[in-house]
Amino acid sequence: MLTAVLFLVFQAADSQIVSDYVRYFLHQHTIQLGQPATVKVAANLVRLLSYSNKNMLQTGIIVGGWDKYEGGKIYGIPLGGTIIEQPFAIGGSGSSYLYGFFDQAWKDNMTKEEAEQLVVKAVSLAIARDGASGGVVRTVIINSEGVTRNFYPGDKLPLWHDEVEAHDSLLDILNASEPMSI
Repeated sequence: MLTAVLFLVFQAADSQIVSDYVRYFLHQHTIQLGQPATVKVAANLVRLLSYSNKNMLQTGIIVGGWDKYEGGKIYGIPLGGTIIEQPFAIGGSGSSYLYGFFDQAWKDNMTKEEAEQLVVKAVSLAIARDGASGGVVRTVIINSEGVTRNFYPGDKLPLWHDEVEAHDSLLDILNASEPMSI
């Protein structure tokens, strides 16, 4: 059973530098202790870096993963460096459209497939409402079996409201036998 869902969209520059530092420190941890760090250790490293640099960083970061001690965990670290353990986390430019959706759709103990479909539906909703949310969905499932990455192209995502269906090119729209409503 999957107990945690991770929904990631970052502010690029600040989150990238924090993740680079955390990756370095986690590598050192693994070398020194001979085993990988827990998700909580990774989240606390992000918290320490975020808090220590709170006047310079403009990003919240979500840390999620699986370890043999606590299983699947997700932590939200908003601006300023507070750490919050959560069953799911939402971030990024399209996230403001999703809080009510997740409040309604989230269920504890979802299967891996249910959780992944919830994330695909949520990201496609963000894409429909927010021009900066991209046009495809990439999911990453992290559990005791390892890491599984999936890709959902934009033309395979659910449509919302009166969206125009995806086409291969602008020529498909221009050459359509009947006019398309937009």
